[in-house]
Amino acid sequence: MKKFTFKGVLDNFRNSVVQPQTRPDQEIQEALKPEHFQVKRTFRHGFPYQPTAMAFDPVQKLLAIGSKCGSLRILGQPGVDVHVRHDMEGPPGSAAVLHLQFLVNEGALITATADDTLHLWNFRQKVPQIVQSLKFQKEKITCMHLPLQSKWLYIGTEKGNVHIVQIENFSLSGYVINWNKAIELTRKTHPGCIVHLSDNPLDASKLLIGYESGQVVLWDLRSKMSDMRWQTAELRSIAWHYEGKQFMCSHTDGTLTTWNIRNNQKSVHVSQPHAKLNKDGKPEQCKTINKVEWKSSKTGESFVIFSGGMPYDQARTPSITVVHNKTTTVLEMEHNVIDFVTVCESPYISDIQEPTAIIALLQNDLVVMDLQTPGFPCLENPYPMDIHESPVTCVSYLADCPADLIPAFYSVGRAGALKRQGFSDMDWPINGGSWSAQACSYAEVILTGHADGSIKFWEASAGTLQVLYKLKTAKVFEKPKTRSVDAEDDPFAIYLISLCPESRKLCVAGASSHVILFTYKKTESNDEVMVLEIPIVYEVIEDEISPDCQFSGPGSAGSGNRLDLLDLDNKKEGPTLKVRAGNQKKPPGFQAQLVCLTPWSNGEPPSHISSLTINSSYGLMAYGNESGLVIIDIEQRVCLLNVGSPDLYGAQDPYSRVPRSPKKNQLVPDSLAQELERQPRSPSIDQMNGVCLSSSSTSGVGSAAPSSAATALPAAFPNTSGGSSSSRPRPEAPRRSRSQDKMDSSFSRSRSSSMSSLENITSESIQCLVFADSYTKKSEPTVLTPTLWVGTSLGSVLTILVTPPDSDSRSSQPVVVSMVGMTIFRLKGSILTLSFLDCNGALIPYSYESWRDDNRDRKERDRTPTRNQNRMSPTMGENTTRSDNYNDRQFVVIASEKQARVVALPSQTCIYRQQLADSDFVVKAEVISFKDSVCLACYVSNGHLMAYSLPSLRQLLDIDFLPLSELSFQTPSNKGIVDPMLSIWGQQLIVNEDTDQIARTFGFSNKGHGLYLASPSELQKFTLCTDFCADLTEMLGDLFLTCEMPEPPKVGFFKGLFGGGVSSLDREELFGESSGKANKSIAKHIPGSMQEVGQRANTACSEVSRAHKLMLERGEKLSQLEDRAERMRNEAENFSSSAHELMLKYKDKKWYQL
Repeated sequence: MKKFTFKGVLDNFRNSVVQPQTRPDQEIQEALKPEHFQVKRTFRHGFPYQPTAMAFDPVQKLLAIGSKCGSLRILGQPGVDVHVRHDMEGPPGSAAVLHLQFLVNEGALITATADDTLHLWNFRQKVPQIVQSLKFQKEKITCMHLPLQSKWLYIGTEKGNVHIVQIENFSLSGYVINWNKAIELTRKTHPGCIVHLSDNPLDASKLLIGYESGQVVLWDLRSKMSDMRWQTAELRSIAWHYEGKQFMCSHTDGTLTTWNIRNNQKSVHVSQPHAKLNKDGKPEQCKTINKVEWKSSKTGESFVIFSGGMPYDQARTPSITVVHNKTTTVLEMEHNVIDFVTVCESPYISDIQEPTAIIALLQNDLVVMDLQTPGFPCLENPYPMDIHESPVTCVSYLADCPADLIPAFYSVGRAGALKRQGFSDMDWPINGGSWSAQACSYAEVILTGHADGSIKFWEASAGTLQVLYKLKTAKVFEKPKTRSVDAEDDPFAIYLISLCPESRKLCVAGASSHVILFTYKKTESNDEVMVLEIPIVYEVIEDEISPDCQFSGPGSAGSGNRLDLLDLDNKKEGPTLKVRAGNQKKPPGFQAQLVCLTPWSNGEPPSHISSLTINSSYGLMAYGNESGLVIIDIEQRVCLLNVGSPDLYGAQDPYSRVPRSPKKNQLVPDSLAQELERQPRSPSIDQMNGVCLSSSSTSGVGSAAPSSAATALPAAFPNTSGGSSSSRPRPEAPRRSRSQDKMDSSFSRSRSSSMSSLENITSESIQCLVFADSYTKKSEPTVLTPTLWVGTSLGSVLTILVTPPDSDSRSSQPVVVSMVGMTIFRLKGSILTLSFLDCNGALIPYSYESWRDDNRDRKERDRTPTRNQNRMSPTMGENTTRSDNYNDRQFVVIASEKQARVVALPSQTCIYRQQLADSDFVVKAEVISFKDSVCLACYVSNGHLMAYSLPSLRQLLDIDFLPLSELSFQTPSNKGIVDPMLSIWGQQLIVNEDTDQIARTFGFSNKGHGLYLASPSELQKFTLCTDFCADLTEMLGDLFLTCEMPEPPKVGFFKGLFGGGVSSLDREELFGESSGKANKSIAKHIPGSMQEVGQRANTACSEVSRAHKLMLERGEKLSQLEDRAERMRNEAENFSSSAHELMLKYKDKKWYQL
């Protein structure tokens, strides 16, 4: 319960008053304008999440996959991958795609969604569009069938009726097949919903209708009556033999039955392919055969392909079975089979199909099997559909990265990946469409961290996604022998990734609060991985309790200050993971050099690493969690600083910290409990200097201790940071969920700076870390100082000064870190990002050291170090002699969950401020380069994307983009928290349980690009750039290509003579106007939008212009033909006159006169 005091109210009132902003002396001209921004989703990569339906166009060679969320993916050859979505209002799941049907070789697709709506998609243009829709209002759609090259679509419903839709105008025909007319008159029960519709291969006027109960009807469309009826077991699917005389049914009891269309009394054949006889001589019970296909081959041996049907004791393994040449082959699948399609040489069902492959859609994979090779091996999938091979836990997106990065990753990835054995050499059968790789002017790389500890490096340039390299971090550690109750489900899961692309140094933080440093090497190495155990502890221990506090020197392998007096129940200590000892063989690529472990403390696991950064120019790495901050020298591999979060403030701590509550079943003596209470603090040596010290070093920096045992620290010497606990041990406050903090608009994310009005606070985690050269000291306004900027969850921004030695002595001399003269800024909400601008408003790049090949001469590399310091713009150099030596030279941009500020340095004055969110909070914020300028991009919890100019923080973009609830699959409960108070009134406020996880998989990058994890198996890219949106169409592949239909099967002489060929059907005559008008209450027609009508008009115009062009060409040819005919006529007349003259000449002469 909060305690309100009059003084506290006054303090809060003072903080609520907006302070006047100090503008810079000269306004910076900003180039970005609102018209430069346009938000658009660009490319989606990965496997469609929760697939529900599939269809294949055998002529265009395209595959369509529908999903539960309403998404539709159309795939062709690699590079041809289009994602669209059914955006419909309705309850969750109403947009799920239940049925798909291609209009073969027509450039159109029909989808049926869960709300019983038919949609006609046109994909003759690059982005498919819904042309028109038809919503069934009284009946549920359970089945649909479109005969080849037909304009009439058969629709089966749950009530057992068959409706017919004209697909050109999406209107219902008056022709209806009612269930009570199709079944026998003696039947007294409803036959169930329709599960199958198909026409006879040789007689299109005969429609085969399959009901769920097992009733099968052959309906004569002309006579409008049943020709034949069969009663079978409970039905799932039917397949015709190509001759049209027999069909095969699959049933729920795992049987296959074959029937003749001339005999309905007894089946031709009954089989239960996977049933074995039990002890009683009866076949075992088998699971349902969900689908069966019956295909013929030129050899005369048929292929019977079905899914399911395995015995119940083996039914846990999903499978597809192929029966061919009296051989039964079971193809086991890793996931449940959603659907499968057989790829054949001929699209005509009346022809010998000659199957070549099976395309199987699984719950989490797409598999293609070669039917022309013995054993039916799989084909290697060319699409990037293994993103979710292990669950994605974090994503890092680098646009406009160094051009040599992709070849470097590809070379080590190719060297490490062996040729996968057992795959077929057959060409990928889904090869429709056309795509020409657009040469991208910049490289894009995506890094995905996974739950198994692996990191995948992907090339994402030009709209494609190709895996370059896979790094397995779990190999650094020993396999856990036993798993405790408190252990992480995925101890190696990657939570944070920090990559320096120029130096190719990589550091990652994992679920077990471990941090690993990798360096890139082109050659294999064999050496040991160094380990630092660094406990980040925040406890209250007075000198009277522990006068001889144990201390472990930085860089030692000891467990640090164990604070044994608090460990009364002797619970687990030490790190969760154990690094493999001795030399390790490291393949080319990223090789582990250093591992930092955070051990347990007092029987409790350490909190997760919340921030991580690396700087190759300084040779430093920093990370933090809920307890404190650690700085590591990656050159000398020692710990420079290990400090608790409260001690970052020194004597200026504005918060009253709460001691940690005793744990359950933990006996704490009364005297010890009294000592655990927080005592008034006064400045001490440890608060004035954050330099890492050890008992064996007096140089101001830690060095590696040779012994693994903890080194005793003299009582007279102050306990400063190092490989031990924080410089002033304090009690860790009880945690509360971050969802409470995020929605709290008070100064818990913005409390008063007055100590008198502060309540006891929770733990303060380190949320943002940035190394930068900055003008930090007011007393030295012209000195650019290497600095670590720290942002916390309570909105504080602090600085730590870094003093590295000269480059010549970098490997031997210590780096000094100090908290003396630190700067403190405070904002509402957790700090999300920190960036630096020069005096002209341009983004100051981070400093780095370029990567050098280890095979080169090390001496030469040491003599000529390559460093990019990126100091400052030359317009305000240090040689200035005017009075503006003390003017501001730099801006720091600070963004939190609530606010953004631009602060001038070194004066430390706020020149611009902006309220980013009031009742909501910012999930992700980044300062990105955009059109040779810079802006602040934000994703807010209300689903909006916002952009602000810099440094003025003018709003340039605010658009509703992505509801946070769509990303809630990443939270532990897979849904947003429901506010219990608002639920009383029926109002559900969705607050994400852990938006940190969402922020780890949502990112902005340069050029206005962005990326987020759209589903557990899909990555979605988007852009903020208007120019890129205009060029996007050129980057997309063409789905539809004009091609001729294969020739239909030729009818033999005798078959044609005796009427054995395919009989045609005039469906227009049967289903057209002569059939009458349909009942308007059955379905409602929904026309396409004006935009779609416009696109159709454009398509029609292009077709008209094409026809006009062809007409002109034909006219030219006709005129040429006319000229030729005229010439021939003239020549004929000349020949006729010559012949006539010759005849007159010799007419009156006798034969002897010739």
